[in-house]
Amino acid sequence: MSKQTIGIVGVGMMGHGIARNVLKAGWPLGYLAHPGNQPTADLDEAGARRFDKVADLVAASDVVILVVTGSAQIEELILREDSLVDALQPGTIVVDCSTGIPAVTMRAAGRVAAGGGRFVDAAMTRTPKEAEEGRLNLLIGGEDATVAELTPLFEAFSENRFHAGPVGSGQMLKLIHNFVSLGTVTLISEAAACAAENGIAAEILVDCLRRGGGHGAALERVAPFLLEGETSQMRFTNANALKDLGYYGKLVEATGTRRDVAEGVLSALGWLNESGFGEAMAPEAAKAFRQKG
Repeated sequence: MSKQTIGIVGVGMMGHGIARNVLKAGWPLGYLAHPGNQPTADLDEAGARRFDKVADLVAASDVVILVVTGSAQIEELILREDSLVDALQPGTIVVDCSTGIPAVTMRAAGRVAAGGGRFVDAAMTRTPKEAEEGRLNLLIGGEDATVAELTPLFEAFSENRFHAGPVGSGQMLKLIHNFVSLGTVTLISEAAACAAENGIAAEILVDCLRRGGGHGAALERVAPFLLEGETSQMRFTNANALKDLGYYGKLVEATGTRRDVAEGVLSALGWLNESGFGEAMAPEAAKAFRQKG
């Protein structure tokens, strides 16, 4: 794997850290120039190669990592008539690190396979901070042999890896994870708004939750905002949260299990986006929810 060339599409808040750590671990790396990228001067200085066209990047890569927003972008990149599949070399592996609808993921995998490539979904959890530190969690779907082949590369930018099953399973696990994670963040934010409106100090609320049933990763991502107005522990917008919960709703609808709690979270996130807080970071919901009426 160390001699293979890696291409990355999407050098944004998550993709930049992935790219930096892939380079640091010694893989030759190319990336697609795009207005949504984070500054790439450090990648250039470390030896990354910039491509202006996705077809050129794909043609020069043995493994292509997609770190894009969601299923709409995957459809644009892979499922349209003129797609990156046309530039694949035989055996090229496409790794989808976005969060998407599993049905779209499986259609994309079929298109890649028909074009002579291989496909793995490796959705991410954690935040841009862990991406920069090379400590992401990867939720993986794909054939055993291909996942094993990719593992040394995955180790360069992740701390924990969960191979959930065949293609699409990683996306399913990600949606379930994000329902729990974002649902808990939304719940804590709503509770914090109620506490503040009733004169309970944020320090007391956070301390109480930490020492009781509210303790956990979600609290630790919201607490810095409650205590200091700081959002760096969760650089994730309410718009993205709404997207992910919408995807989870489609998964549950297809599965046929209950989704009453999910509908409540989706309603709360819908209100945030409709009320002008879509681009606010998720912990800021604790302030937004103090609005009355």
